[in-house]
Amino acid sequence: MKNPQLKQAGRKPGTNGMRSVRIVAGLFFLFLVSGFLAPPFGFSAGKGKMADTLDWPPEATGWKWDREVATFKGESLYDYIDGAAEVYLAYNYQQVSARRYVKPNQPDIIADVYRMGSSEDAFGVFSLEHQDPEAGIGQGSEFGGSLLRFWKGRYFVTVLGNGAGKELEEAVLSLGRELAKGIQETGDPPRLLRYLPESSKLPAADRVCFVRSHVLLNRCFFISHQNILRLANDVQALLARYPQGNNKLRLLLIRYPTAAKARSALAGFRSAYLPEAGPGGAVRTEDGAGTKADRFDKFIGIVFGAGDPAEADQWVQTTVAKFKKERF
Repeated sequence: MKNPQLKQAGRKPGTNGMRSVRIVAGLFFLFLVSGFLAPPFGFSAGKGKMADTLDWPPEATGWKWDREVATFKGESLYDYIDGAAEVYLAYNYQQVSARRYVKPNQPDIIADVYRMGSSEDAFGVFSLEHQDPEAGIGQGSEFGGSLLRFWKGRYFVTVLGNGAGKELEEAVLSLGRELAKGIQETGDPPRLLRYLPESSKLPAADRVCFVRSHVLLNRCFFISHQNILRLANDVQALLARYPQGNNKLRLLLIRYPTAAKARSALAGFRSAYLPEAGPGGAVRTEDGAGTKADRFDKFIGIVFGAGDPAEADQWVQTTVAKFKKERF
């Protein structure tokens, strides 16, 4: 086949919006603007394993691999994803391998397997756009509209059927299960998850995002155009969202490499975001919600959207107690 190329199809069947299988968080940068993918690229023939840790299935319920493979490493990701590679690079992306599965008179299925720097990074990429029901594949997954997304070990995987229908959906899920089996490793999610408050009196978080940059944090919950919390590659941030009636309370946990950096970041945040608060004080922000930020050692805990300052203080104190008990 001359100049073989993947179909650059990112439209989610059954919806009017764009949802790219290759740009998990790229929508943040491009705001649903079409035409953001790079020009078609050539494939080189390939088969077997990706970095000796992934076995690719030759077929799934009648859809067969077309014997072509494309792999992009490091900065060459820009050749595959034009305009949103920064999202993956922010999670210490290493390489992506893409394959197409075909069946006569049926839509193609495209599988992209991203190898990230760590299992925490793979979890982070997955967490940015998590919105569909769990599919029970890998260590965390979602499936909707012929699009499967999951993470396992250092890998983040998307499998997209370029169409709709029960048969296609079953093939996408089958291929995803085989890919998950082919990943010969597992990994731990971010350890910051251990610091989320646990109590029968508290609601469960309905969304969690793990990020390392303020740009991606704003994708989950806008705080400031400026990097007032001084996030960086050596900083870990976990944002959990909790239902509170018609509102949402958000708890932000951040771990810095040193206590000095955490202290400096907290001072900068209070000055920019809570200038009216006294040292360690909880305040009611312009939207009427309670907000508070506090620190212990390398950790910062911040609550947004509490019912009142007293509730914000309670959440933060519960979090700080967890920091003191289980710090790492």
